[in-house]
Amino acid sequence: MTKRLNEFQSMEDLMKDVIKENKLTKGMNQISVKEAWAKLMGNGVVSYTSKVELNGKTLVVKLKSSVLREELSYGKEKIIKMMNEELGENLISKIMLS
Repeated sequence: MTKRLNEFQSMEDLMKDVIKENKLTKGMNQISVKEAWAKLMGNGVVSYTSKVELNGKTLVVKLKSSVLREELSYGKEKIIKMMNEELGENLISKIMLS
């Protein structure tokens, strides 16, 4: 555990410290990406999504519908921008739809 820097620390800062110390950032990013995908894409797209994971800076999305995959491929740049805005940092630089 790190030394206490001051008497009061916000819960958010405390959680960030715990995540960083225990090297949980990658796993937390995976969860955040899945939640952001579900929030931004809505129930229609999520029902056809079988897998969402962050592989480095590449978002890998496995879809059950080839028509939906083709439709989403036209808006890859917009999806990247929306996801990064939702996540609050530039975690995604590329999307792979399969």
